[in-house]
Amino acid sequence: MNHEVFNQVPAYEDVNLFQQDTFLKELMEQSSADWASVQVSDYGKLVGSHSWTEKGHQANRNSPVFHSHDRFGNRIDAIEFHPAYHDIMNAGISHSLHALPWTNPKPGAHFARLAMNYMHAQNEAGTNCPITMTFSCVPALKKHFPHAEEWLQKITAPVYDPANKPYFEKDGLTIGMAMTEKQGGTDVRANTTTAKAVGEKGKGALYLLNGHKWFCSAPMCDAFLTLAQTEEGLSCFLMPRWTAEGKKNTWQIQRLKEKLGNQSNASSEIEMYDAHAWMVGEPGRGVPTIIEMVAMTRYDCMIGSAGLMRRAVAEAVHHAQHRSVMGKVLIQQPLMQSVLCDLITESEAALAMAHLASQCIEIGSKDQQALLRLLLPIGKYWITKRASPLIVEAMECLGGNGYVETSVLPRLYREAPVNAIWEGSGNVQCLDVHRAIQKSPEAMEVLLQFLENQKGKLPTYDAHLEHIKKQLSHWLQQPALARVMVEQLAVGIQAAQLLVVGNKAVAENFCSNRLHGKTGMLFGAQQAVQPKEILKRWTL
Repeated sequence: MNHEVFNQVPAYEDVNLFQQDTFLKELMEQSSADWASVQVSDYGKLVGSHSWTEKGHQANRNSPVFHSHDRFGNRIDAIEFHPAYHDIMNAGISHSLHALPWTNPKPGAHFARLAMNYMHAQNEAGTNCPITMTFSCVPALKKHFPHAEEWLQKITAPVYDPANKPYFEKDGLTIGMAMTEKQGGTDVRANTTTAKAVGEKGKGALYLLNGHKWFCSAPMCDAFLTLAQTEEGLSCFLMPRWTAEGKKNTWQIQRLKEKLGNQSNASSEIEMYDAHAWMVGEPGRGVPTIIEMVAMTRYDCMIGSAGLMRRAVAEAVHHAQHRSVMGKVLIQQPLMQSVLCDLITESEAALAMAHLASQCIEIGSKDQQALLRLLLPIGKYWITKRASPLIVEAMECLGGNGYVETSVLPRLYREAPVNAIWEGSGNVQCLDVHRAIQKSPEAMEVLLQFLENQKGKLPTYDAHLEHIKKQLSHWLQQPALARVMVEQLAVGIQAAQLLVVGNKAVAENFCSNRLHGKTGMLFGAQQAVQPKEILKRWTL
């Protein structure tokens, strides 16, 4: 060896992702979730450890493998995963990331679950998919499925059982989703899959499904919420992997999708041949029924993207604290401070917005339900869109060390776009907001009142609020401006929530650099407000 290794940054690992996150701890206290702080902290320590960081890498380096038949020629439709994937899934489910608010509905339960899900995404986001869908199916099944009790007891159990066997032989179940088809994509009303009743018709009755699904998420799950056409129109069904008689259900995996990221998670195309499924909800009401699950998965997209952002910025700050350039530690360089403060502000704004959604879901008053109707598509659009450019900028803070595969940042970058695409891409979310405001004007009234409540704290905020009120009718008259409208509403909501629950310096920095037409500029291109105060919160 002819050289000495120096000025290299130690790996960001063996850290407690909860204890190092000042804002997350503050929100835990404000959300009445202190009763879960030990559980949340334990999970932060687990997924921030070296061994579990390595499991995340292993699960992504070793993609799932599809086995259509066993060695004797029997059709099995099985997915083989690396053991690290199962370890991570087991950690998430044993800590109730899929069920905490449903099994322990104390004040703060939704935010406690958010906190763990947020940290889970920082380590290995591919496993968030089946965990999210299992979590999200509960309200829809509880409300619309006559056989819910026998299923929900196992769906919410803290037991991960990946075995390919009948659901009634297992103590813990996971749930997936299969909605889109080749010809329809987002337009699920164009679906051609058909459902024919075996005997009685209607809610809870058994049907036979025939058709295909272009995307079936997490096909190793024990059952799937799906859509099919009946005489009454598009309806929702619960399709098990095994029938109630203990036979393999007659749906088949055609192939696994080769994706940009999300490598640890299996995504598939499937065909159904008289596949058994029970109707969930009323005939012809499939979209309103399944949208209750979709709303919750959109919420988890917000959380997951906020988690990716947090991990990327933490890596950048950690690097800047240890790397010297031109005789100074990077974090002392004024221009790097501007970049880091901007990234920190964006990260905390994303978490603040997700926190607001968790409060609306948990408390669930009439006004909060109305606010949630707009908040979920706005937040899903904005946070998931902001994740990709933020991760690129964080990667650049590390230079070449951030670009190589031994860093976690390339994986975060590849993972980020899926949350923007899944459960409705950007235009779908914006047009949903546009339609919801026109169809339910009371929701917009509640949102405006939420924004009005923070008026008078900062001139920049007040000016942005007036801009929204002045332009709203103009935006609503032109669907082509739906993205402009949603962006302006999104940063207004984030600013308002930061003024309520955030750090004063972060809130002022956000309002100064994000409001009133400033959202399109590159990270770090504007002067930070109180950079020392902001960076102090992220000292790792």
